[in-house]
Amino acid sequence: MKNVLLVAIFLGMATAIPNIALGHTDEYLATVEAPHGGQLRMAGPFHLELVAKDGELELYVTDHMDNDIPTAGGSGKANVFDETGERISVPLTPVFGNLMKGAGEFKITPETVVSVFVVLEGYETQGARFTPLAPKSTTEDSAHDHHDHHDHHDHHDHHDHHGDDHNNHGSHEEDE
Repeated sequence: MKNVLLVAIFLGMATAIPNIALGHTDEYLATVEAPHGGQLRMAGPFHLELVAKDGELELYVTDHMDNDIPTAGGSGKANVFDETGERISVPLTPVFGNLMKGAGEFKITPETVVSVFVVLEGYETQGARFTPLAPKSTTEDSAHDHHDHHDHHDHHDHHDHHGDDHNNHGSHEEDE
């Protein structure tokens, strides 16, 4: 009986760990509707959503299951690069819940690139690169329900994939 229990625990861990360790590529996240209308990126154990407007940045932090990660006690920094490569450094401060904000003298254009670094209590420093006005990816997966991806349910009545295998949403290698 003890051996059966050990085998069950081992098999449970063996199937759970790869799902936890695998993340999403920027290409996949570009197909996902972000909760606040921003751009999503993966950064270590987090999903970061950047909502960028002229002079204002909002950064929302969640885990890979889309649960809010509190930002209280944390800090962050954004480097906003314009088309000439000029950098504007913007401190990000916790506001409430999973939100950090920053402001500065910058314009968001299609050429703007924003690099974000976040330090949250209990986690290593994480960073991500955003192109806020980049066009959304147009792939067949763009209509895919993001939460369903994490649950790995097979709802044939919810998805019509015409026999395609969409359990593998492209490579899960990280673009670091």
